[in-house]
Amino acid sequence: MITPDTKNWTWVLERPCPECGFDARSVRGEDVPALLRENAAAWRPVLERADVRERPAPDVWSPLEYACHVRDVFRVFDGRLRLMLSEEGPSFPDWDQDATAVAERYGEQDPHRVAGELEEAGEALAARFGTVTGGQWQRTGDRSDGSRFTVETFARYLLHDPVHHLHDVTR
Repeated sequence: MITPDTKNWTWVLERPCPECGFDARSVRGEDVPALLRENAAAWRPVLERADVRERPAPDVWSPLEYACHVRDVFRVFDGRLRLMLSEEGPSFPDWDQDATAVAERYGEQDPHRVAGELEEAGEALAARFGTVTGGQWQRTGDRSDGSRFTVETFARYLLHDPVHHLHDVTR
């Protein structure tokens, strides 16, 4: 059984992640689309591995489950970015990533299909970030826990997730 992740990861905006080494402070807005595309493409070889369904420990997701999560992160964040660009200070709907993993049966999905869906979701999100210009980087949105993001901090926060999880499955 996977223990739900209840940590507040917003600290990655202030200092490098000691596990994966990602430093969100070094990311510039104009770099976000390319970084998203690069990360999305890096998942295909992971999803082609023979052990893609194997959990390294009972309480750790398999590479397939992590890839499904990243795909869904891209989709959820695309919706949130759309809100930030179209509404003034929206509040993001809650998303329970752990409940989604169970309900969507991440470990039973087809790795080849997940690879395509992950690349598609990554491209959609990269394209949307590619439309952001000037003052739009300072538009805001709020998470239900009270965390406020600008489009800029939202982008840097987002990037840590797929980078960290790619590190999880390739170390």
